[in-house]
Amino acid sequence: MTDIKEIIQSPIFAKQKKKLHENRLKGINNAVKMIFENPDIGDMKGGDLQGIRICEFKPMNNQILLAYEVDFKTLYLYAFGSYEHFYRDLKKYIH
Repeated sequence: MTDIKEIIQSPIFAKQKKKLHENRLKGINNAVKMIFENPDIGDMKGGDLQGIRICEFKPMNNQILLAYEVDFKTLYLYAFGSYEHFYRDLKKYIH
């Protein structure tokens, strides 16, 4: 168990999550739970996305990327989506 005390969703993350069907929502929630239990599970990015981690998972055989950051005792959830244009859109949002 980690010492994360708070989870904050970005507005984009929350908006994307609202649009999901229940079965895909379970996949996202499971990924967030995995990240909460082990924040180092994602790959650390460099360059423009320095400090951001990307977790890859496959709910229902679709690869989904989830961008997050852990700062002290807070887990920030930035965005999730398929590989297509994910990094480009994430860079636009972060900067």
